[in-house]
Amino acid sequence: MPYFLALDQGTTSSRAVIFDETGEALALGRAPVPLGYPRPGWVEQHPEDLVQSVLAAARDALQAAELEPQEISAIGLTNQRETTLVWDRKTGEPLAPAIVWQDRRTAPLTEALKDEGHEAWVRERTGLFLDPYFSASKLAWVLKEYGLEGRARLGEVAFGTVDSWLIYRLTGAHLTDATNAARTLLYNLRTLAWDEDLLALFDIPRSVLPEVRPSFGPFGTTDFLGAPVPLTAVLGDQQAALFGQAALVPGRAKHTYGTGGFLVARVEDFTLKKGALTTLAWLKDNPAYALEGAAFVAGALIEWLVEGLGLFEGPAELEALAASVPDSGDVVIVPAHAGLGSPHWDPTARGLIIGLTRGTSRAHLARAALEALAWQTAELAGAMGGVEELRVDGGGAKNDLLLQLTADALGIPVRRAEEIERTALGAALGAGVGAGLLDFADVERLWCEADTFFPELNEEKRKERLARWQAAVERAKGWAR
Repeated sequence: MPYFLALDQGTTSSRAVIFDETGEALALGRAPVPLGYPRPGWVEQHPEDLVQSVLAAARDALQAAELEPQEISAIGLTNQRETTLVWDRKTGEPLAPAIVWQDRRTAPLTEALKDEGHEAWVRERTGLFLDPYFSASKLAWVLKEYGLEGRARLGEVAFGTVDSWLIYRLTGAHLTDATNAARTLLYNLRTLAWDEDLLALFDIPRSVLPEVRPSFGPFGTTDFLGAPVPLTAVLGDQQAALFGQAALVPGRAKHTYGTGGFLVARVEDFTLKKGALTTLAWLKDNPAYALEGAAFVAGALIEWLVEGLGLFEGPAELEALAASVPDSGDVVIVPAHAGLGSPHWDPTARGLIIGLTRGTSRAHLARAALEALAWQTAELAGAMGGVEELRVDGGGAKNDLLLQLTADALGIPVRRAEEIERTALGAALGAGVGAGLLDFADVERLWCEADTFFPELNEEKRKERLARWQAAVERAKGWAR
């Protein structure tokens, strides 16, 4: 039986999961990854922490599965997207911290480019907005602030998102896949190539960029486990979750509750929708396209309430308290701690709690937090339109109340699969496809529903509560301007 190792490098942890060909998870390894906040709005990681956490998680998973390295048929890699790294092309030494996707330091640059009228043509080529979320402005900032512009033009500097950095460390090759390239603001979704005009806009030398490959296929061989194993799939985390949810045909959508919240829906071809991102779902023989809504803070809101403020002992207590009250007592939380993503795209927005009274309790705050995640998801779906059913995954998918609130906010069924770790599963199934051991029909066959949550809120109430949420969002906008 073939075994597939999924390497899932996320924002706050790296995980490694070993799956068999039936999609059953046999073992899990996990290692935390620290985040640094040197200034308000800045988020960084140490590049070496990303590598060592992946290696540690993979070794733990292999040991837990009681497998020998040579029994792993193929590796699939999935990763936090947009996070930007640069390293010395000769020595491999990191030349700056990893600038995390949540980081807002380049908001002045992207705002200036918008003011100059560049966003329309950039969006026509990339499907994205001019926002500090994406890699290009982060890379331009690093090259300038670390004095690397001259070296970059001489070909001495390599740039990559997290996938490229890990591929480089695992195989020695400077590569990326099309789904990660599509999140840089430098990759043209129409030509499926790096775009010279976009490089000129951000003043980035072509020589720093990795080679772009299809998502499924050879990315080299690594022996970090103690035996040579091929790396045969690379997908950005949301694309891996979409693949793992078997959203293989247009019309299917998934939502992942991770550090952020990301709703992705397959579409027929390249199309632009106001407020939503257009992106690649994956690239095989032909490109598969998707629309995406991105909320920068989702699970991070729960983490902040639990660990940052110490209001709850853990997510389980928060859920129990939220269920103990019928509503939030008119309290609304807008989790704009890292600005607002879809459909607002306001990097200057900041988090807000409004509606507090002397009668507000911890239970009301807990309820407001879960409602915030549900209304965010409703806004993401509204930006895309045409979402008739939602498949959910990630840590938040374990929370029954959250999924019921989400069904109420969207007014459509929300479906939870038996295996909720669809990101890692998508990477593993992708590895099987890339190695020629599985095909898309196998991916379709392996999706199995566990629960469905149907909306219980009538349309009038739903619209009323959505309007209340949107009024609070308007008050959060522009705070850091």
